[in-house]
Amino acid sequence: MKLLCGLSLLASATAFTTHSAAFTINAPSVGERVMKIVADNSAHRTRRATIVMDGKANAIRDRITSVKNTKKITMAMKLVAAAKVRRAQDAVIATRPFSETLQAIFGGLVTRLSDETFEDVPLLSPRKDVKKVTVTIITGDRGLCGGYNSFMIKKAEARIKELEASGVEVELILIGKKGIAYFKRRYKDSVLATYETGQNPNSEQALSITKVMQSRYENYETDAIEVFYTKFVSLIASEPSVRTLVPFTVSEIVQSGDEVFQLTTKDGNLGVERIDLEPVEPEDFGDNMMFSCDPVMLVDCMMPLYLNGQILRILQEAIASELAARMQAMQSASDNAGDLAKRLNQEYNRARQASVTQEILEISAGSAAVND
Repeated sequence: MKLLCGLSLLASATAFTTHSAAFTINAPSVGERVMKIVADNSAHRTRRATIVMDGKANAIRDRITSVKNTKKITMAMKLVAAAKVRRAQDAVIATRPFSETLQAIFGGLVTRLSDETFEDVPLLSPRKDVKKVTVTIITGDRGLCGGYNSFMIKKAEARIKELEASGVEVELILIGKKGIAYFKRRYKDSVLATYETGQNPNSEQALSITKVMQSRYENYETDAIEVFYTKFVSLIASEPSVRTLVPFTVSEIVQSGDEVFQLTTKDGNLGVERIDLEPVEPEDFGDNMMFSCDPVMLVDCMMPLYLNGQILRILQEAIASELAARMQAMQSASDNAGDLAKRLNQEYNRARQASVTQEILEISAGSAAVND
């Protein structure tokens, strides 16, 4: 009995024995305590509040970043288009001396040959019965330019249906990848030739188109040539236009004026100034001037040059309109991206505030539960 009582007392004493590891108190020295306080203060200064948010807030934050990056891209595309508009403006100005000289010489010849008719000049001779029309459609090679391409395609397609309803045969000359892709699917058998628009049209590109038009008309394979292009009005407006290019009329060549545009900046905003030019004064060929060949032949030789100049000018104006439409589209996209980012920021802040409020409520509820 005494042995059992002794064993129980020994077990109780062992159970309540204090272990040094369990009750050890770290008592650092004075130097260690100072270093620890300094380290804690520096960590406190660099520490940031960690807010645990739900998946919705994180998704909004990622979307804000994506929208801001998109805005940077659209603004860059707008500036690139503005630089190309200025280059197109310089190209139009560079071609003015040639077109003015050609118009002056033609006007002088017409004045000198006032009693002559130009029935022997094919490009000045209209057909009595129009059975076939060549429709030339100029669109862009790329999108991201608002309704530039779609407006032109709709206008040209309406004209094609009108001619076909009148019993007139139609053949197509397509300039621009967007128009080529659209009309080749719907009018494959009517496509005569295709060309890319490019961003910097030159006389060689216009000459290749001129040769096709001139050959078709002079060989009586078509009775008229119409051109659909977008007329450049301003940076925020363009006008789909149609023009009967061939046959020409004498009055059209002699009396038609011209207009050039100039890209300007005012208060940090881009703008365009249009300058209307009066018709060029005809060259004065006196009565005592003798021509080495028939003047009518001179007019006949000049007409392909005039046609080439007109096509080049139309291409330049169409590209300027496309670039202006792209500038406007990219500006609208940038503005919309800015508005969207602003709304997303507000939504993100509300979600963040709700997350913080939820954490505070949970801490308060936990503290109240512990105190109870």
